[in-house]
Amino acid sequence: MELTYHGHSCIQLTSGGHSLIIDPFISGNPKAVSRLEDIRVDYVLLTHGHGDHTLDAVPIATRNDATIIATFELATYMGWKGAKSTAMNIGGKLSLGFAEVEMIQAFHSSSIIEEDTQRILYAGMPGGFIIRWDGLTLLHSGDTGLFSDMKLIGERSHIDVACLPIGNVFTMGPEDAVTAAQWFRAKKVVPLHFNTFPPIEQDGAKFAAALAGVGIQGLPLTPGATITL
Repeated sequence: MELTYHGHSCIQLTSGGHSLIIDPFISGNPKAVSRLEDIRVDYVLLTHGHGDHTLDAVPIATRNDATIIATFELATYMGWKGAKSTAMNIGGKLSLGFAEVEMIQAFHSSSIIEEDTQRILYAGMPGGFIIRWDGLTLLHSGDTGLFSDMKLIGERSHIDVACLPIGNVFTMGPEDAVTAAQWFRAKKVVPLHFNTFPPIEQDGAKFAAALAGVGIQGLPLTPGATITL
């Protein structure tokens, strides 16, 4: 399986002729190098409604005839915007045929901000995803702070790779992310949600070194990088 980091919190997984993307924020990301027209996916997964996680969901989904998967409220909204969508919610599992997706909780907020009308729309609960595919278990935590049920998720899920935010301010920072990695019992960690904008600047290499100190491999990636898991 290949993992491509498109920057911010957006990753793409590809294997066996199938692909999915999580939280696409590319056209509005000053650090992104990928082009929307080059992205080929079957599914678009959204952890919550904030624009820096959903901006390119509808364009990617409609161009690829792909299905957006999100909480009921957010999936409904995306359907109103013209995309195919499937709803799920925290604790639920969904088969994609080639992979299984489970939605887990996150501690954050979730809304859609309509600047022109100055309205904030409720977008359901924030969440994360556990993806089981090709014998691997990958966790994308979504935007979150540290919470103790990460221990329970780690005990039950045997996480091979965890993708965790480290930017601080809007999510947990590096220190809490190291603890989260331990609680999730992750073998490898890809840091997310950092260095996109000045308030969330962090040192990915320093975070990887902190992970190494507790026996976990850190994989800080630059936007556009692809690794084989």
